[in-house]
Amino acid sequence: MIVLITGTASGIGKATALYFLERGHEVHGMDIAESSIDHKAYHHHIADVTKPESFDDVMPDGFAPEIVINNAGIQSGEMIAREELEVNLMGMINVTERYAIGNDKIKSVVNIGSAAGHTGSEFPVYAASKGGVAAYTKNVALRLAPRAICNSIDPGGVITDINTPVMQDEKLWNRIMELTPLKRWAEPEEIAEWVYFVAVNNRFMTGQNLLIDGGEAGKCEFVWPE
Repeated sequence: MIVLITGTASGIGKATALYFLERGHEVHGMDIAESSIDHKAYHHHIADVTKPESFDDVMPDGFAPEIVINNAGIQSGEMIAREELEVNLMGMINVTERYAIGNDKIKSVVNIGSAAGHTGSEFPVYAASKGGVAAYTKNVALRLAPRAICNSIDPGGVITDINTPVMQDEKLWNRIMELTPLKRWAEPEEIAEWVYFVAVNNRFMTGQNLLIDGGEAGKCEFVWPE
């Protein structure tokens, strides 16, 4: 299948792109950064999800993916961060409205949300943006039915560069592990497995926000350097 994934330069997006490529799919990645993937079935497009008017400049004419995975996102840590809302929420909306809604070939949309969208335990604007992801996922599911599905994968802690500030702080890391029943964070490849299952194997679940957090939501407390 032809798959569009945003934010493929690193982290969950890169892991997901590689997971699909390893299983024979054609993957188109969209990111503001250069490609970090070398594969004959991978096509990298440098574009900003917050600027839908620029998509036509980089994407193939008549591009109609069968799967759309909205992964692009940022975490600024600032109290008022318009850019966070623009990327995490509006970027997802821009891509979905362009490449899923009205696309007769679309089969599945998967949005990468966050445990913060369930618990609110994060930076305020980030939590709000991910709460929006959860609500928009349900909206798209209703509009795509009955011919296609839409769900979100909402991870808790994941071993990625964005989380370096807490992963390298022994005191904070120990506190996080106290709050996490499974006593570890997920690897990006584990989240990629969930994305693949929900996008490809699943054909009946839609409009759902899947919390993948090692049980942390049951004892949620946002831990970050001051």
